[in-house]
Amino acid sequence: MKRSSKFTFVIFVTILTVLFLSLLYVFVPLVQGSDRIIVVLALIGAHAVIFILIYQIYLTYLKPNEQIKVVLDELIKGNYSARAYEKSHHGIDRLGYAVNKLAFNLQNLNRQDKMHSRQLHTVIDNMESGIMLLDTQGYVQLINRKFTNLFDLTEQEVKNKLYYHVLTHDSIYQAVQDAFLYEDTIKNSITLTKGNAKIYIEIVAVPFFNESRELRGLVFVFHDISELKQVEQIRKDFVANVSHELKTPVTSIKGFAETMLDDDSIDPEMLRKFLTIIYKESDRLQSLIHDLLELSKLERDEFKINLNRINFSSIVRESVTIVKDMANKRNVELILDVNDDLNLTGDEQRLKQVILNLLYNAISYSKKDGKVHVSAYKNQQWLTLTVKDNGIGIPESLIGRIFERFYRVDQGRSRETGGTGLGLAIVKHIVEAHDGFIEVDSQYGVGSTFTINLPITHGLTN
Repeated sequence: MKRSSKFTFVIFVTILTVLFLSLLYVFVPLVQGSDRIIVVLALIGAHAVIFILIYQIYLTYLKPNEQIKVVLDELIKGNYSARAYEKSHHGIDRLGYAVNKLAFNLQNLNRQDKMHSRQLHTVIDNMESGIMLLDTQGYVQLINRKFTNLFDLTEQEVKNKLYYHVLTHDSIYQAVQDAFLYEDTIKNSITLTKGNAKIYIEIVAVPFFNESRELRGLVFVFHDISELKQVEQIRKDFVANVSHELKTPVTSIKGFAETMLDDDSIDPEMLRKFLTIIYKESDRLQSLIHDLLELSKLERDEFKINLNRINFSSIVRESVTIVKDMANKRNVELILDVNDDLNLTGDEQRLKQVILNLLYNAISYSKKDGKVHVSAYKNQQWLTLTVKDNGIGIPESLIGRIFERFYRVDQGRSRETGGTGLGLAIVKHIVEAHDGFIEVDSQYGVGSTFTINLPITHGLTN
């Protein structure tokens, strides 16, 4: 059992008192007369002096030493706010000062360590890539939020578990083995399935070492590259579609030209028919190249629209006038409902391009004797344009794809009307360049409604 300095002091005082009383009991009877008083006073004085000395020793050494022991015990427990009492910087108080300085430094280090730990945890937890830390035995020591989201796992299901009990993919198992074996960065990939969607993940296993270059574990980084895969697929589809779209008219032009060159006996009527086909195919080819150039221009980072204050009502009416001939040929009725004096800040030519593309599509995909309703009105801080037809409509599963380049709901009808498959992609880019948005409501076999919302003020003040 530990004895406190106070208890030790009491024992010393008790022993001193017993010794003093014993001396009084022994020496006082031996002295006669007035000397007895002198002896008693001398013993009392000696007792007082010794008591004072012991008390000073207690105050100067024992009590501070006891406080220092208490502070050290608290420091060992992790309580870095404990402090010893200091009277001076001499003797035992110098030790108290040193202990307090040590406690202060430990408290600062602990505070910094906690701050750095929180910062590191925040950074790791908010990374866009999944993180998994393995020790040399293959146990999972750390994961972040992105990891749990990717693999639909909780921290309790993963922490301190062997990695192959957590993730059963062969690619991960192989990456761990190779990283530990070669002590080098290993890359691989896995594919996850969530519902009907596929998620493509690139995995990178990076070994980490201590200062002595001893292997301490592996850091796994999981990059979600689904968007990159999608962009790559879109690029491949775009190249394939462009090749196909260019090949068809070029093949027709070449074929009919060769026929006319090889056969001198072609009658004028047939010759005229061939030339008409060549003209139509070359016109289609020209339209395709024009739309490709337009789309390329719109997708450039430096593309800017020419903003001016314009009358949107007149643009809609002009666009409807332009497509009237096409509507009449297909027996499609155009119904116009446009409020007067609809003004906004925008690019007049680009907005006319948007309206014409929507009208051409609506007429092309309308049924015979169909109707196309065009309306424009003010909606608070927005101008809203709707183009509604009662045509073939769009299946719900395909609505998300209609703004892709070269995507057509009805391939035969689009080619019949000379469409390039780029119109809606161009429309979407122009609308978004005006900080607007486009919505589609369609029912297969019933018809479609395209709604465009444009801010009244964009870049310029009223």
